[in-house]
Amino acid sequence: MSRPRLFIVSGPSGSGKGTILSDLLRRHPDVFYSISATTRAPREGLEQDGVHYYFLTHEKFEEMIAQNGFIEYNRYCGNIYGTPRKPVEDALKEGRSVILEIETAGMRDAFAQYPDAVTVFIAPPSLEILGQRLRGRKSEDEEKCLRRLKKAEEEMTHSGDYRYVVVNGDLEEARNELDRIFLAETADL
Repeated sequence: MSRPRLFIVSGPSGSGKGTILSDLLRRHPDVFYSISATTRAPREGLEQDGVHYYFLTHEKFEEMIAQNGFIEYNRYCGNIYGTPRKPVEDALKEGRSVILEIETAGMRDAFAQYPDAVTVFIAPPSLEILGQRLRGRKSEDEEKCLRRLKKAEEEMTHSGDYRYVVVNGDLEEARNELDRIFLAETADL
């Protein structure tokens, strides 16, 4: 029997956090992965409401903010992104562990409300390697890659705010390290 825990996971774009978390969710299918909400439009043909995000109007999002309906939220490029409170609290009440994959600013807001949460930062081995990974995706131009690297550099200054830092130099090692953290933190004492 394991005890339910709230895990807050952050890391720069290209750090591999999505891949590592997907593996953790396959290994532990009872874990609830929190889906964020946003006011931006879905990427046509790529995203579905309730799967990738909850796509909300600005009015609905602001209404939920006023009703304390988010654990954390941030405004970015004219849109709002946030973690709906109810699904997270429902999953914890059901005895399920929950994973929030959020940015460092959101982590601080969420941790202030859930100080017993387990915080994990997924880091690349270096900014140089992160740059190689981002450019290797070939999904963005150089300007966007440089912006992501600048943001990553800023995010990495907050890694010390996290209980655990998993450096993703070797994907299998990083997957196993996160799994060990998960098992240790959810073990009944």
